[in-house]
Amino acid sequence: MKILLTGGNGFIGQHLQKKLHDHDLVLTSRGNMLDNSVKYFKKNLSSKENFADCLKDVEVVIHTAAIVHKMNNTSKNSSLEYMETNCLGTLNLAKQAANFGVKRFIFLSSIKVNGERTQPNMPFRFDDLRKAEDDYAKSKAEAEIGLLQIAKETQLEVVIIRSPLVYGPGVKANFAALLNLASKNLPLPFGSIKNKRGFVAIDNLASLIISCIDHPKAANQLFLVSDDNDISTSELFTIMVEAFGKKPRIFKVSPGLLKIVASVIGKKSITDRLCDDLRIDIKHTKKSLNWNPVVSTHEGVKLCIPRIINRK
Repeated sequence: MKILLTGGNGFIGQHLQKKLHDHDLVLTSRGNMLDNSVKYFKKNLSSKENFADCLKDVEVVIHTAAIVHKMNNTSKNSSLEYMETNCLGTLNLAKQAANFGVKRFIFLSSIKVNGERTQPNMPFRFDDLRKAEDDYAKSKAEAEIGLLQIAKETQLEVVIIRSPLVYGPGVKANFAALLNLASKNLPLPFGSIKNKRGFVAIDNLASLIISCIDHPKAANQLFLVSDDNDISTSELFTIMVEAFGKKPRIFKVSPGLLKIVASVIGKKSITDRLCDDLRIDIKHTKKSLNWNPVVSTHEGVKLCIPRIINRK
């Protein structure tokens, strides 16, 4: 099967390349390709880009390219940038894919389309109303709406996957920072944080995406994904420290006090993510596709450790 994978140089794209080696794979990226052995086209994800040269004979598009969410993005043009790339660029690619007779378009969206946090005992579900709050989430939500409309008007089958934070070997940003703290085993005030948040190991996300390539029940459906193991910040940090072969040193400080201190020093958004719930119900995904996560959170975290050690 010939598959077009966008975002080929990204964290998710690089991992998917390894999993899709049995297919006739075509990659796009806005930068130069890291692996010269694959078919590659340098493309910008925009409303004006022409994708004709990389869509010929393609049966499935796996669309992971995007401007990723950046905390505290204060750019005056952030809304326009997100919308142009993540929404209009996506819809431009999908329309061209439909014109070229592509059968299926798999779109990697974000759990942030559901909202920023969940209420007690009310995990996010696949059939929740969209409640996107920031510019990034709104761009993903609008892309979803546009894709489903294209699916109604053409023969293109659309699959939408909403993912929480993805982690794995080579992960960056906040998850990598937490791993680095775990490797040093510094005493941290996470002991009183009893929240529950969903994450997804890159192996689990890749497994679901690959299941959606040709599964008949995936057509024009929306799926949530996670490790199916919502855990607290203290539990996650404990798993990380123990993966380094150490005993965690966690002490208790009121989450309310942590939030007050964080607000004073301008780090409220980080503390919110450490303390708030973001629970994810993936029963619909598992039942519809007869799919289950292929690695546990413990296993997924362990796979990150060699890369962290090698950086030191």
